[in-house]
Amino acid sequence: MTIAESINIMKSLGDSSRIMIINSLLEKPQYVEELAARFNLAPSTVSFHLKKMEKAGLLRKRKDQYYMVFEVNQKLFNTTLKEFVSFPNIEKYVQDERINEYRKKVIQTFFKNGKLLKIPAQHKKRWIVLEEIAGKFIENKIYTESEVDSKIKEIFEDYCSIRRYFVEEKIMVRKEGKYQLIQQNPEKLSGLRKSYIDSIKMR
Repeated sequence: MTIAESINIMKSLGDSSRIMIINSLLEKPQYVEELAARFNLAPSTVSFHLKKMEKAGLLRKRKDQYYMVFEVNQKLFNTTLKEFVSFPNIEKYVQDERINEYRKKVIQTFFKNGKLLKIPAQHKKRWIVLEEIAGKFIENKIYTESEVDSKIKEIFEDYCSIRRYFVEEKIMVRKEGKYQLIQQNPEKLSGLRKSYIDSIKMR
């Protein structure tokens, strides 16, 4: 089980109606209408809760003639609380979450409706912006300069600056007027990770 899966399971249980439904299903498998009648809830409401718990892996469903029967995932319910909260790489997960949040904030600040508003002056923010734009290109595909400019222009008018940064930051390689994405150096990415973490700690 991953940390994300554990968190989803705990979140899916954060509702009194879902706790009641789970308790009922621990007694025996039941269908939506049966649960709705038992707890005086609308079938649509019960279906909503069941889907949330099924997505988290707490429940399973099977078809029985005309009805969809829900039952608990016994294997998951035999998992101890200690197993739900014990992970070997918890620090890396927390760092990754912080990085993702920081990246999301930068994207929201500098992009609007898929268009880049301006190029960030700060290097780590600019790298995130460049990385986002580079995601529009296909790995291992060779592009002409006009093709690169055209794709960048869909996002930002100053395509010359973005194209230049692509080459300077070694996001793309340029050879004989042709461009191609470069597989990123792990050491460079590791340094960027540290830069992100440090910036987050200082906030």
